[in-house]
Amino acid sequence: MESEGTLSPETSEEAREAFEAAGPVAQTVVRETARAMGFDPEEYRERVTADVVSTARDVLFAARLRVHSGDRAAFDAWCADHEEYEVVEVGSPNVERVVWHAAPFADTVVAATYQDERDAAVEILRRQALGRIYRVELEGMEGAAATDTVDDAGAGDASETEVGGRDGGRQS
Repeated sequence: MESEGTLSPETSEEAREAFEAAGPVAQTVVRETARAMGFDPEEYRERVTADVVSTARDVLFAARLRVHSGDRAAFDAWCADHEEYEVVEVGSPNVERVVWHAAPFADTVVAATYQDERDAAVEILRRQALGRIYRVELEGMEGAAATDTVDDAGAGDASETEVGGRDGGRQS
């Protein structure tokens, strides 16, 4: 099993703090990007909206999420050790590789399967985690943008499989 990323908030308060901390960084990134693109002040005011900065904040927050990857057996073992977690899996249950992110405060783990494109699966997983776990906690925060919660580009023909309950069992 491999892991990457640094953000794995234990509480909803930690998640909110991390999201809020990404705000000023997002503003700086957007401003400097607009400057590099040669936006004059009028174009900047016209094109750089609150939604643009909110989207940048979402991306920066999600990019820090701690993600684990391994084969199906490693993921199944993790689920067996964490039976209290609700499992939300996207992709095909017949694929041998899985990436996942767990949110202890929500007792939820989001997983995405992949065959060859691990990096694409990680990005899809991070958007899924943001939309399915963190959005609930961040809802109502000023500037929180909507995120993707369905199959994205790079996901191939992955279908979505929701897993209900807290028993960790998979349903189709």
